[in-house]
Amino acid sequence: MDREGEADGATPDDAATGPTGDDAATAAAGGTGDQEDPDPVELGVQLLARLEHAELPLPEVVDTIETVSTHPATTRAILEEAERRGHINRQGDVVVPAGGRFLSFESEVVTRDGEFNCRRCGASISTGYFMRLEAGEHGPFGSSCIRKVTGRE
Repeated sequence: MDREGEADGATPDDAATGPTGDDAATAAAGGTGDQEDPDPVELGVQLLARLEHAELPLPEVVDTIETVSTHPATTRAILEEAERRGHINRQGDVVVPAGGRFLSFESEVVTRDGEFNCRRCGASISTGYFMRLEAGEHGPFGSSCIRKVTGRE
């Protein structure tokens, strides 16, 4: 803290209007914040429902979930709800997607040119890939990270 209790370099206006928590991650990832943010649990459940792996170690599933939220309670809620709905089966430290509906790159992934930061790795990208899920749009991702998040790589 520096003068009059303000955080390093922060002004009272920053504290009142600056993004925090998952909102800060969205802003840092290149999100606009112009549209209402989708429910992170629903978005995460829909993301897990679209995984294209035969099975995944739990840490890799958590890595995917962390593109939605890094909050431990939200991560746990996403895993529990996805399992309750039958999208995944947890077998110890392994997650087995139930399969079914995979993400269609032709109709459910859109690209936009601009200045973005990848939501998975944080790299600066000029072309962002966004997933269109029922709960809302999720991204941006770089070309290799979109394949990793969806399970194509």
